[in-house]
Formats: sequence, C-alpha cells, structure tokens
Amino acid sequence: MSEQVKRLPTVTYAPIGVIRSVHQAAEQTPIQPVYARGCTGRVEILPEYVEGLRDLEGFSHLILLYHFHRAGPAQLIVQPFTDNKPRGLFSTRHPRRPNPIGLSVVRLVRIEGATLHLDDVDILDGTPLLDIKPYVLRFDGAAEPRSGWTETVDEETARRRGLRGFQGGGAL
Repeated sequence: MSEQVKRLPTVTYAPIGVIRSVHQAAEQTPIQPVYARGCTGRVEILPEYVEGLRDLEGFSHLILLYHFHRAGPAQLIVQPFTDNKPRGLFSTRHPRRPNPIGLSVVRLVRIEGATLHLDDVDILDGTPLLDIKPYVLRFDGAAEPRSGWTETVDEETARRRGLRGFQGGGAL
C-alpha cells in the first residue's frame, strides 16, 4: 500500500435534509426505485440549502445520495436481495457498506419551497440526505452497459425479491 493511500483523511458529511417515505421497515422496503413504482415521498431540505434548489424544476429525475442510517455493520460478502449466492459487497447495492452511502434515481414530481415531492421512492423514512444531483441522460446514460451477475437473475425472481414484502399503498 502506498504512503499516499495510508494517509487518506477522514471524511465527514452533514445532512442537507431528510427523506420522508411510507417505508418504515427495511425488510418491507423495495430494494430499488424500479420496484418502488408509485411509492411517493418527499425530501425536506434544511433552510440553509433551499437556494440550491433553484433551476431544479426542469429535471424529471434526481439522484439522491443518502446515509444508510439503519444498515448495520459492514460486510464484504453479502447475500444480494435478488440472488441466492453470496457476492462481494462491491458487486452489489447492499446497504451494509464500509461507508453506508445509498444512491437512488427518483422521479421529481414538484417542488414546493423547501420540499421536493418524489415518486419511485425506495428509501426508509427519516433517512439523512447527503446530496442531490440532477439525472442527465447525456451524462448518466451509459452506452452498452453490462450488469454482471445480475443478468443471470430472471425478471420475475428479481421483481418478487426486490419488493421485499412491500404490499403496495405507497402514497405518502
């Protein structure tokens, strides 16, 4: 290991807001926005960051970066929610990470002051929000992507397991 890697600084972040959703229990929360269709939610931005929402209304989707505040300790080998085989953590989106940072692409419905109204929310209620980025197809849409082991899981299995017991009624 190089000296430069050994001397990396500690990184600390403070939330810019909180995510509100109907999801109260992790084991009943869809694992990705694709399995959270119709699950509405909102982001409540702290007053000191509201000015940063300017010009956001022209975007249909947002990338939310957040802290997995109820994830538990990190594990380098995890059981993905859609698969039966243990996998290396970094080949999954499992929440038990060394830096428990989550990422979701959600639909922006509207903005009212310091509140962003969202759809396709797969995030637990009360989750600390770290950052918001606009989804830009030109920048974020990869050409000819490969999806590794996830391509071996059929869609019916992925959908059933991806819902994680969620029964609908996802409007906030």
